[in-house]
Amino acid sequence: MYTEHFGLTHKPFNLVPDPTFLYLSPNHKKALTMLEYGLMSHAGFTVVTGEIGAGKTTLIRALLSKIEDDCVIGLINNTHESFGELMTWVLDSLDIESTSTDNSGRYRDYINFVVEQHAQGRRVVLIVDEAQNLSLQALEELRLLSNVNIDSDIFLQLVLTGQPELIEKLNMPELKQFAQRIGVEFHLKALSYPETQNYIEYRLQVAGAQKKIFSNEACAVIYCYSEGIPRRINNLCDFALVYAFAEDKQEIDVPLLMEMIRDKKATRIVHSNLSDNPDVKRVRGWLLEQHNIQLQ
Repeated sequence: MYTEHFGLTHKPFNLVPDPTFLYLSPNHKKALTMLEYGLMSHAGFTVVTGEIGAGKTTLIRALLSKIEDDCVIGLINNTHESFGELMTWVLDSLDIESTSTDNSGRYRDYINFVVEQHAQGRRVVLIVDEAQNLSLQALEELRLLSNVNIDSDIFLQLVLTGQPELIEKLNMPELKQFAQRIGVEFHLKALSYPETQNYIEYRLQVAGAQKKIFSNEACAVIYCYSEGIPRRINNLCDFALVYAFAEDKQEIDVPLLMEMIRDKKATRIVHSNLSDNPDVKRVRGWLLEQHNIQLQ
Protein backbone atom coordinates (compact mmCIF):
# COMPACT_ATOMS: atom_id res chain seq x y z
CA MET A 1 0.00 0.00 0.00
CA TYR A 2 2.61 2.56 1.10
CA THR A 3 5.73 1.23 -0.62
CA GLU A 4 5.29 3.32 -3.79
CA HIS A 5 4.45 6.42 -1.72
CA PHE A 6 7.82 6.21 0.06
CA GLY A 7 9.79 4.89 -2.94
CA LEU A 8 10.35 1.47 -1.36
CA THR A 9 10.81 -1.83 -3.15
CA HIS A 10 9.69 -4.00 -0.21
CA LYS A 11 7.81 -3.69 3.05
CA PRO A 12 10.58 -2.89 5.54
CA PHE A 13 8.83 -3.93 8.74
CA ASN A 14 7.21 -7.25 7.98
CA LEU A 15 6.42 -9.32 11.08
CA VAL A 16 7.51 -12.54 9.33
CA PRO A 17 11.14 -13.43 10.24
CA ASP A 18 13.32 -12.57 7.23
CA PRO A 19 17.13 -12.85 7.45
CA THR A 20 17.41 -10.42 4.53
CA PHE A 21 16.44 -7.65 6.96
CA LEU A 22 18.51 -8.95 9.87
CA TYR A 23 20.13 -6.03 11.67
CA LEU A 24 23.13 -7.30 13.58
CA SER A 25 23.32 -5.18 16.69
CA PRO A 26 26.37 -6.07 18.82
CA ASN A 27 24.17 -8.35 20.92
CA HIS A 28 22.53 -10.02 17.92
CA LYS A 29 25.93 -10.49 16.31
CA LYS A 30 27.16 -12.24 19.47
CA ALA A 31 24.06 -14.46 19.50
CA LEU A 32 24.59 -15.47 15.86
CA THR A 33 28.28 -16.06 16.53
CA MET A 34 27.38 -18.29 19.49
CA LEU A 35 25.00 -20.31 17.33
CA GLU A 36 27.68 -20.73 14.65
CA TYR A 37 30.30 -21.58 17.28
CA GLY A 38 28.00 -24.19 18.79
CA LEU A 39 27.84 -25.96 15.43
CA MET A 40 31.52 -25.56 14.57
CA SER A 41 32.72 -26.73 17.99
CA HIS A 42 30.42 -29.77 17.85
CA ALA A 43 28.68 -28.69 21.06
CA GLY A 44 26.08 -31.22 22.07
CA PHE A 45 23.60 -28.60 23.28
CA THR A 46 23.39 -24.91 22.31
CA VAL A 47 20.78 -22.71 24.01
CA VAL A 48 19.84 -19.14 23.03
CA THR A 49 17.10 -17.31 24.91
CA GLY A 50 15.44 -13.93 24.59
CA GLU A 51 12.19 -12.05 25.12
CA ILE A 52 9.20 -12.51 22.81
CA GLY A 53 9.99 -10.81 19.51
CA ALA A 54 13.70 -10.30 20.27
CA GLY A 55 14.75 -11.86 16.95
CA LYS A 56 15.57 -15.47 17.87
CA THR A 57 13.71 -17.03 14.95
CA THR A 58 15.29 -14.58 12.49
CA LEU A 59 18.72 -15.60 13.80
CA ILE A 60 17.82 -19.25 13.27
CA ARG A 61 16.84 -18.45 9.67
CA ALA A 62 20.19 -16.70 9.21
CA LEU A 63 21.99 -19.67 10.74
CA LEU A 64 20.28 -22.09 8.37
CA SER A 65 21.65 -20.15 5.38
CA LYS A 66 25.20 -20.61 6.73
CA ILE A 67 25.10 -24.31 7.59
CA GLU A 68 27.30 -26.45 5.36
CA ASP A 69 26.27 -29.52 3.39
CA ASP A 70 27.79 -31.95 5.88
CA CYS A 71 24.87 -31.31 8.24
CA VAL A 72 21.37 -32.74 8.09
CA ILE A 73 18.95 -30.22 9.59
CA GLY A 74 15.72 -30.84 11.43
CA LEU A 75 13.66 -27.82 12.50
CA ILE A 76 10.83 -28.06 15.03
CA ASN A 77 8.60 -25.00 15.37
CA ASN A 78 5.45 -26.42 16.95
CA THR A 79 6.52 -27.29 20.45
CA HIS A 80 3.23 -27.25 22.32
CA GLU A 81 2.26 -30.67 23.61
CA SER A 82 -1.15 -30.39 21.92
CA PHE A 83 0.61 -30.85 18.55
CA GLY A 84 1.60 -34.41 19.38
CA GLU A 85 4.46 -36.45 20.81
CA LEU A 86 8.05 -35.26 20.63
CA MET A 87 9.32 -38.34 18.78
CA THR A 88 6.81 -37.69 16.00
CA TRP A 89 8.06 -34.09 15.66
CA VAL A 90 11.65 -35.31 15.49
CA LEU A 91 10.97 -37.86 12.76
CA ASP A 92 8.94 -35.37 10.71
CA SER A 93 11.58 -32.64 10.98
CA LEU A 94 14.29 -35.01 9.70
CA ASP A 95 12.07 -36.62 7.04
CA ILE A 96 12.54 -40.04 8.64
CA GLU A 97 9.98 -42.53 7.42
CA SER A 98 8.69 -44.82 10.14
CA THR A 99 5.91 -47.38 10.21
CA SER A 100 6.25 -47.89 13.95
CA THR A 101 3.21 -47.15 16.08
CA ASP A 102 5.04 -46.83 19.41
CA ASN A 103 7.81 -44.58 20.70
CA SER A 104 10.33 -47.40 21.10
CA GLY A 105 10.01 -48.25 17.42
CA ARG A 106 10.23 -44.61 16.39
CA TYR A 107 13.30 -44.17 18.59
CA ARG A 108 14.96 -47.17 16.89
CA ASP A 109 14.25 -45.67 13.44
CA TYR A 110 15.72 -42.37 14.63
CA ILE A 111 18.89 -44.06 15.94
CA ASN A 112 19.34 -45.97 12.68
CA PHE A 113 19.00 -42.73 10.70
CA VAL A 114 21.50 -40.79 12.83
CA VAL A 115 24.06 -43.60 12.77
CA GLU A 116 23.69 -43.93 8.99
CA GLN A 117 24.24 -40.19 8.49
CA HIS A 118 27.33 -40.34 10.71
CA ALA A 119 28.72 -43.20 8.64
CA GLN A 120 28.34 -41.00 5.56
CA GLY A 121 30.25 -38.15 7.22
CA ARG A 122 27.23 -36.03 8.09
CA ARG A 123 26.08 -34.64 11.43
CA VAL A 124 22.43 -34.37 12.39
CA VAL A 125 21.44 -30.98 13.80
CA LEU A 126 18.06 -30.73 15.48
CA ILE A 127 16.84 -27.16 16.04
CA VAL A 128 13.95 -26.58 18.42
CA ASP A 129 12.41 -23.11 18.29
CA GLU A 130 10.11 -21.83 21.07
CA ALA A 131 11.52 -24.56 23.31
CA GLN A 132 10.07 -22.93 26.44
CA ASN A 133 6.77 -24.60 25.51
CA LEU A 134 8.24 -28.07 25.97
CA SER A 135 7.25 -29.93 29.10
CA LEU A 136 9.91 -31.16 31.51
CA GLN A 137 9.26 -34.66 30.21
CA ALA A 138 9.78 -33.56 26.60
CA LEU A 139 13.03 -31.77 27.50
CA GLU A 140 14.25 -34.91 29.24
CA GLU A 141 13.34 -36.90 26.11
CA LEU A 142 15.50 -34.50 24.09
CA ARG A 143 18.40 -35.21 26.40
CA LEU A 144 17.89 -38.94 25.91
CA LEU A 145 18.02 -38.41 22.13
CA SER A 146 21.57 -37.11 22.58
CA ASN A 147 22.64 -40.39 24.17
CA VAL A 148 23.50 -41.49 20.65
CA ASN A 149 26.68 -39.38 21.06
CA ILE A 150 29.59 -41.53 22.20
CA ASP A 151 32.71 -39.95 23.72
CA SER A 152 34.10 -37.51 21.14
CA ASP A 153 31.85 -38.75 18.32
CA ILE A 154 29.00 -36.25 17.90
CA PHE A 155 26.18 -37.88 15.95
CA LEU A 156 23.55 -35.35 17.00
CA GLN A 157 23.67 -31.66 17.92
CA LEU A 158 20.74 -29.91 19.58
CA VAL A 159 20.03 -26.18 19.26
CA LEU A 160 17.29 -24.75 21.47
CA THR A 161 15.89 -21.23 21.33
CA GLY A 162 13.21 -19.92 23.63
CA GLN A 163 11.86 -17.26 25.94
CA PRO A 164 13.37 -16.67 29.42
CA GLU A 165 11.04 -19.32 30.89
CA LEU A 166 13.27 -21.87 29.19
CA ILE A 167 16.13 -20.85 31.52
CA GLU A 168 13.87 -21.37 34.51
CA LYS A 169 12.97 -24.86 33.32
CA LEU A 170 16.57 -25.84 32.62
CA ASN A 171 17.51 -24.76 36.15
CA MET A 172 15.03 -27.18 37.70
CA PRO A 173 16.52 -30.14 39.59
CA GLU A 174 14.74 -32.59 37.27
CA LEU A 175 16.79 -31.29 34.33
CA LYS A 176 20.18 -31.21 36.03
CA GLN A 177 21.65 -33.71 33.55
CA PHE A 178 20.29 -31.67 30.63
CA ALA A 179 21.86 -28.45 31.96
CA GLN A 180 25.23 -30.16 32.38
CA ARG A 181 25.31 -30.96 28.65
CA ILE A 182 24.82 -27.37 27.50
CA GLY A 183 28.06 -26.39 25.78
CA VAL A 184 27.03 -22.95 24.49
CA GLU A 185 24.43 -20.57 25.92
CA PHE A 186 23.51 -16.94 25.32
CA HIS A 187 20.71 -14.53 26.23
CA LEU A 188 19.57 -12.11 23.52
CA LYS A 189 18.85 -8.65 24.95
CA ALA A 190 16.60 -5.94 23.54
CA LEU A 191 18.01 -3.08 21.46
CA SER A 192 19.19 0.17 23.03
CA TYR A 193 17.83 3.51 21.80
CA PRO A 194 20.74 4.14 19.35
CA GLU A 195 20.43 0.55 18.12
CA THR A 196 16.68 1.01 17.66
CA GLN A 197 17.28 4.03 15.45
CA ASN A 198 19.96 2.16 13.49
CA TYR A 199 17.60 -0.82 13.19
CA ILE A 200 14.81 1.34 11.73
CA GLU A 201 17.13 3.08 9.27
CA TYR A 202 18.83 -0.18 8.27
CA ARG A 203 15.57 -1.93 7.41
CA LEU A 204 14.39 1.07 5.42
CA GLN A 205 17.65 1.12 3.45
CA VAL A 206 17.33 -2.60 2.67
CA ALA A 207 13.77 -1.90 1.48
CA GLY A 208 15.07 0.74 -0.93
CA ALA A 209 14.62 4.02 0.98
CA GLN A 210 16.59 6.88 -0.54
CA LYS A 211 15.89 9.45 2.17
CA LYS A 212 15.24 9.72 5.89
CA ILE A 213 11.63 8.82 6.74
CA PHE A 214 11.54 8.66 10.56
CA SER A 215 12.77 11.71 12.46
CA ASN A 216 15.21 11.17 15.31
CA GLU A 217 12.53 12.11 17.81
CA ALA A 218 10.10 9.65 16.21
CA CYS A 219 12.69 6.88 16.59
CA ALA A 220 13.03 7.81 20.28
CA VAL A 221 9.27 7.57 20.76
CA ILE A 222 9.21 4.17 19.05
CA TYR A 223 11.99 2.99 21.34
CA CYS A 224 10.05 4.09 24.41
CA TYR A 225 6.92 2.22 23.40
CA SER A 226 8.71 -0.87 22.03
CA GLU A 227 11.42 -1.14 24.71
CA GLY A 228 13.80 -2.07 21.89
CA ILE A 229 12.02 -5.35 21.05
CA PRO A 230 12.36 -5.81 17.26
CA ARG A 231 8.88 -7.28 16.71
CA ARG A 232 7.26 -4.37 18.55
CA ILE A 233 9.41 -1.92 16.59
CA ASN A 234 8.25 -3.54 13.35
CA ASN A 235 4.62 -3.31 14.38
CA LEU A 236 4.83 0.36 15.36
CA CYS A 237 6.85 1.37 12.30
CA ASP A 238 4.58 -0.49 9.89
CA PHE A 239 1.49 1.23 11.29
CA ALA A 240 3.28 4.58 11.26
CA LEU A 241 4.00 4.20 7.54
CA VAL A 242 0.33 3.41 6.91
CA TYR A 243 -0.74 6.52 8.87
CA ALA A 244 1.74 8.69 6.98
CA PHE A 245 0.49 7.33 3.67
CA ALA A 246 -3.12 8.02 4.66
CA GLU A 247 -2.22 11.62 5.54
CA ASP A 248 0.01 12.02 2.47
CA LYS A 249 3.11 12.73 4.55
CA GLN A 250 6.66 11.93 3.47
CA GLU A 251 8.18 12.03 6.96
CA ILE A 252 7.02 10.41 10.19
CA ASP A 253 7.15 12.84 13.09
CA VAL A 254 6.10 12.72 16.74
CA PRO A 255 2.54 14.13 16.32
CA LEU A 256 1.71 11.43 13.76
CA LEU A 257 3.18 8.73 16.00
CA MET A 258 1.25 9.92 19.04
CA GLU A 259 -1.99 9.89 17.05
CA MET A 260 -1.25 6.29 16.09
CA ILE A 261 -0.36 5.35 19.70
CA ARG A 262 -3.64 6.83 20.97
CA ASP A 263 -5.55 4.73 18.46
CA LYS A 264 -3.62 1.62 19.48
CA LYS A 265 -4.35 2.23 23.14
CA ALA A 266 -8.04 2.40 22.29
CA THR A 267 -7.95 -1.12 20.84
CA ARG A 268 -5.80 -2.61 23.66
CA ILE A 269 -4.73 -5.42 21.33
CA VAL A 270 -1.12 -4.40 20.77
CA HIS A 271 1.32 -3.45 23.55
CA SER A 272 1.34 0.35 23.74
CA ASN A 273 2.12 1.20 27.36
CA LEU A 274 5.28 2.80 28.72
CA SER A 275 7.44 0.76 31.08
CA ASP A 276 9.64 1.64 34.03
CA ASN A 277 12.73 0.40 32.21
CA PRO A 278 15.58 2.77 33.27
CA ASP A 279 16.77 3.24 29.67
CA VAL A 280 13.24 4.03 28.54
CA LYS A 281 12.84 6.56 31.36
CA ARG A 282 16.14 8.19 30.36
CA VAL A 283 15.03 8.61 26.72
CA ARG A 284 11.63 9.92 27.87
CA GLY A 285 13.48 12.50 29.97
CA TRP A 286 15.59 13.51 26.96
CA LEU A 287 12.47 13.96 24.82
CA LEU A 288 10.87 16.14 27.51
CA GLU A 289 13.93 18.26 28.30
CA GLN A 290 15.28 18.74 24.78
CA HIS A 291 12.14 18.67 22.66
CA ASN A 292 9.27 19.35 25.10
CA ILE A 293 7.71 16.01 24.15
CA GLN A 294 5.90 14.31 27.02
CA LEU A 295 4.90 10.68 26.61
CA GLN A 296 2.00 9.20 28.54
